[in-house]
Amino acid sequence: FSVPCSAILSSYLLGERLNLLGKLGCMLSVVGSTVMVIHAPEDEEVTTLDEMTLKLREPGFLAYAAILLAVCLLLIFYLAPRYGQSNILVYLTICSVIGAFSVSSVKGLGIAIKGFFAGQPVLQHPLTWILVFTLVASITTQINYLNKSLDIFNTSLVFPIYYVLFTTIVITTSIILFKEWVTMTVVDIIGTVCGFFTIILGVFLLHAFKDMDVSLGNLPQVLQSEEQAPVTQDDKNILIDVDNGSIVPEDKPKVFMIYS
Repeated sequence: FSVPCSAILSSYLLGERLNLLGKLGCMLSVVGSTVMVIHAPEDEEVTTLDEMTLKLREPGFLAYAAILLAVCLLLIFYLAPRYGQSNILVYLTICSVIGAFSVSSVKGLGIAIKGFFAGQPVLQHPLTWILVFTLVASITTQINYLNKSLDIFNTSLVFPIYYVLFTTIVITTSIILFKEWVTMTVVDIIGTVCGFFTIILGVFLLHAFKDMDVSLGNLPQVLQSEEQAPVTQDDKNILIDVDNGSIVPEDKPKVFMIYS
């Protein structure tokens, strides 16, 4: 619900514009999220920090994490200073890529907290402190660049686009780290993909038509004006008035051109 809530609150509190298509985009985002939750895979059972360590040390996840870290450094030190002020995707991509590390850290710290209350020596485990450091660094970076994006761009656009990018990274991370899709049925896979594309469609409506003045009140007038729009005839065998005869006085000759 962060997508519609941020759009609606920014419309009322910050005076930012949200037209009918934007509201429809928010609704589609909620519907797509609901479909994804219904068909979401179950987490692979990981109950101890040792099991989490084995997951994090798998070659596939290490390669994936290295690629994300390289992309993040490229965005922060090269693209952000040059294009961050003009392109909404730069700062939000940084937040989303860093989100992969924060989600993995939260998952591991959740296991550590449960182990702590169960009497396990989790404070002596090095992974606990690695996860704490990673979580603090990733969340700090996310907040920093998300605030920069909110200072420059429209709030009702920032959160939906950030949601799509962040969800994409989280789904990919879960697939690689926990292999959640291995036990999914074909129906659940199709449902998850359809739900995700529904979210993308909603965000597209919210972003692409943000400058249009469309509401339930003026919708008939908008449709009527489109129907009454002049149509240019593309017939090479008819006479075409060069100046359309709109302001030519009657006593002056008109100029016509014949296309053959």
